[in-house]
Amino acid sequence: MSRLESFIRRLEAQRRCLDWAAQAIAGYPGAVLELGLGNGRTYDHLRHRLGPARAIFAFDRQLAAHPDCVPPPGLLLLGELHDTLPAFAARGVAVALVHADLGSGDRAASAALAGWLGPQLRRLAAPGCLVLSDQRLGEPGLAVQALPDGVPADRYFAYRCA
Repeated sequence: MSRLESFIRRLEAQRRCLDWAAQAIAGYPGAVLELGLGNGRTYDHLRHRLGPARAIFAFDRQLAAHPDCVPPPGLLLLGELHDTLPAFAARGVAVALVHADLGSGDRAASAALAGWLGPQLRRLAAPGCLVLSDQRLGEPGLAVQALPDGVPADRYFAYRCA
C-alpha cells in the first residue's frame, strides 16, 4: 500500500470514529478535548458535528491551524501537553470526549506519550467519558470499545472511562 493510500485510509477511519463518537456523546454533558490541534481539521469536523453549545478545548505545542480552524479565546491551550493537560485537569471541567491525535511517526516517542496519557485521562475524564486515540492506551480503567463498522483493527482505538 502506498503512503497516500495509507493516509487516506487513516483519515477515513478517523472520520468514522469522530462521527460515531459525536453520536455516542449526544445527551452526555461535558466538554470535548482535542489533544493535538495540528492544522485543525479534526477540531473543525467535531465543531460541525457537535454544534456551538459544546465546548471544545484544543491543545497543542504551538498554533499551526488554518485560520478558520482556530478555537476561540479560552478554548486554545498552547504549550507542552505535560504541562497544559494537568493544569486543565485541575480546573475540574467535566469531559465527555477526548480525541488524542498525538502520533508523531517516531514510534518510541509516540508510545511514551501514550503511556503518559493513559493515567492522565483517568484523573481527568468522568466515568463514561469516551476516548478516541491514534495510539493504543493500555491503561486500567479505560475499557476498550468496539470500533465503528469499516474501521480496521489497530487503525484507531476507542475506550470508555470506567
